[in-house]
Amino acid sequence: MPTLDELISAFDTGLRTVFAPAQSLRARPGGDVPESEMTTTERSHAAALMRVNHSGEICAQALYQGQALTARNPRVRAALEQAASEETEHLAWTESRIEELGGRKSVLNPVWYAGSFAMGAVAGLLGDRWNLGFLAETERQVGAHLEGHLARLPGDDRRSRAILETMHEDEARHATSAVVHGAAELPEPAKLAMRLTSKVMTETAYWV
Repeated sequence: MPTLDELISAFDTGLRTVFAPAQSLRARPGGDVPESEMTTTERSHAAALMRVNHSGEICAQALYQGQALTARNPRVRAALEQAASEETEHLAWTESRIEELGGRKSVLNPVWYAGSFAMGAVAGLLGDRWNLGFLAETERQVGAHLEGHLARLPGDDRRSRAILETMHEDEARHATSAVVHGAAELPEPAKLAMRLTSKVMTETAYWV
């Protein structure tokens, strides 16, 4: 079971994830690409898509923090914490792009974080193989989601595209890492429940 210090640290991390500006050690992909000429409608659409991706990264952070908190194997915990660290960079990239496009972050981010953290903590309690299986399936579904957004971005929005392409590469690497560390394959009902939950979040975050 987590210690009191670990619980306090997790709570602090949650507050910083939702309310503090995220930081990135890597340069933002596409940062040197000139801004494209887009209509007001195109910029609004791109900002909404990036808001969805930002909320998705909030959820990923929460999932991995919850999973790491209840993981039993130190090696598994390290893999989860590494994934969470890179998701923080994704948070920073999407947040800065939202600002450039004149958009805003989802007001429901605290709700997304709390729900995802609880799901992650439960996954961790099921055992490390299922914990890693949850990580691998999450990353596969995020990858599919990013592919959809790459297709929906305005054609000239190369700055947003560069961010999403790099995120897609990172998510694929996280999924591979989880499998290498011994991830179990989740049953189809669990995968379906994850897809339905994700659909609710993505469609809501586009507008709210």
